Amino acid sequence: MATIKKIEELEIWILARKLCSLIFPLTEKGKFISDFGLKQQIKNSSGSVMDNIAEGFGRGGNKEFVNFLSIAIGSCCEVKSQLYRAHDWKYISDNEFNESANLSEEIILKSGSLINYLNNSEHKGEKFKNRK
Repeated sequence: MATIKKIEELEIWILARKLCSLIFPLTEKGKFISDFGLKQQIKNSSGSVMDNIAEGFGRGGNKEFVNFLSIAIGSCCEVKSQLYRAHDWKYISDNEFNESANLSEEIILKSGSLINYLNNSEHKGEKFKNRK
């Protein structure tokens, strides 16, 4: 795996940013715009996915990164659940649901794979690089 120096180079963060960008316009139309509770909740949880990936990456150690990736996975599962509600309540179309739910699932799977990689890596992160 190539060394990633900036969060903007990390594929799962890029995907999480895309998810966040997909969610916002969905909440700004039709019946969704008036459901202030669900609207705010799904926007917050989608933002939490990318923010937790970024925070974990920024900590510079594998254990902390794994912890924050686990939180991001939980937030992504929350987004997916909220998407089901929005779809069931006819706030979003089949296509909107499928695109967002599939992206959520991709983030969950790739985050899990990254957790496995980090847990098995000899390299423990930048903050431990020069420690004996």
